[in-house]
Amino acid sequence: MYDLIVIGAGPGGYEAAAYAATRFGKKVALIEKKALGGTCLNVGCIPTKTLLRSARALEDCHAAGLYGVDGAETAKLDLKKVQARKAKVVATLNKGIASMLQKAKVEVITGEAKLTGRGKVTVGGQTLEAANILLATGSMPAAPPIPGLKDNPAVVDSTGILEVQEVPASLVVIGGGVIGLEFTCFFAELGTKVTVVEMLPRIAPVIDEEISSRLQQAMKKTGVEFNLNCKVSKVEGNTLTFLDQAGQVQTRTATLILNATGRVPVLKGIGLEETGVEFDRRGVKADECGRTNVPGVWACGDVTGRCQLAHAATREGMVAVNNMFGRPDRMRYNAVPSVVYTHPEVASVGRTEEELKKAGVAYKKALMPMGIAGRFLVEYEGQSGSVKVLVGEKYGEVLGVHMIGGGCGEFIATAAAMVELEQRVEDVREIIFPHPTVSEALKETILHAH
Repeated sequence: MYDLIVIGAGPGGYEAAAYAATRFGKKVALIEKKALGGTCLNVGCIPTKTLLRSARALEDCHAAGLYGVDGAETAKLDLKKVQARKAKVVATLNKGIASMLQKAKVEVITGEAKLTGRGKVTVGGQTLEAANILLATGSMPAAPPIPGLKDNPAVVDSTGILEVQEVPASLVVIGGGVIGLEFTCFFAELGTKVTVVEMLPRIAPVIDEEISSRLQQAMKKTGVEFNLNCKVSKVEGNTLTFLDQAGQVQTRTATLILNATGRVPVLKGIGLEETGVEFDRRGVKADECGRTNVPGVWACGDVTGRCQLAHAATREGMVAVNNMFGRPDRMRYNAVPSVVYTHPEVASVGRTEEELKKAGVAYKKALMPMGIAGRFLVEYEGQSGSVKVLVGEKYGEVLGVHMIGGGCGEFIATAAAMVELEQRVEDVREIIFPHPTVSEALKETILHAH
């Protein structure tokens, strides 16, 4: 009999398991059918960012002359070596997670788990029992019903493209969301001709519209072709057909076609129907404490469909553990930061300007160039960046921060703390930012907002 069984060893699952074992001293089992670390570590966040780091190194070489370094402009990228480094990074982190769980005395079980009754889970032919079960099965690439998309060797999803060993001459990306944009950025910087086809009127619809527009402008400069308000109708071999904004039929032929239409929660085969856990196509229904409608069954991460971010899953898992073991807690989604690892990078937290307008919230806005921070000029010669801050009109509390520019993801947590703590402009004025750092642009923009 366990105190907790966690199904799924992604960031939400393995962190929750270790937390329950170390913080509360509970007997915990963690069940994973594939590799520790889940999507994020194995076929998501970490491998993607490893590839993007190599692309940035190549970009730095090509721009070396701007910094007085001659001879680096002819640098080339060896994709096979990049892939080998990616595998090494993933393996190192896999071992780190295994070591952490071992030290926490979490029992790791390999196999496919399924809920079979109140407090019961079957795996590998055996039935385990626990007072609490945490669903953390994550998500998988979406597969829209586009004719010719399935079983087509020319089509890859976000998992398959991570294994490409040669740089494609051309790439068509279906979807202008975060996943599609990060791969677009990577291959465009390697010299691939990239075309993005997106059904919505703008890219990255989850981020502030003004920042989204600036990102699109920056990516266009690298030669990326954007087709917005377009609906894909079919794929035939290496050719994609879509209707453009005017309703005209268009085609694009490429070496590879990337299906980057998002991710969907893993819901099938885990016993939701049998145990009466409420869910729909968007995910398992869980409240801000992580509870489902079935007592003793909890959920966190992508399987809930609420916030598909690894760090959000980690916090959700800990919130659930706290509540199941008597420490009241809740998830606060208004202060979850996010980063898009394109070049330039985008980072945001809090409410967008569109959300504030829709909610009728009175606000003030400041938009400043990152170049007001001397460190940005030092580090990013010839590049531009912006910081956008939204504060409450009456009290000056920080409601949202949206940034585009090199390295902004490294200090978005500072802005997240401000939103979480409802800090006002006057509170931020008293915070000392280190000089010279790019983060100083954040403080200066906030001070200009009220």
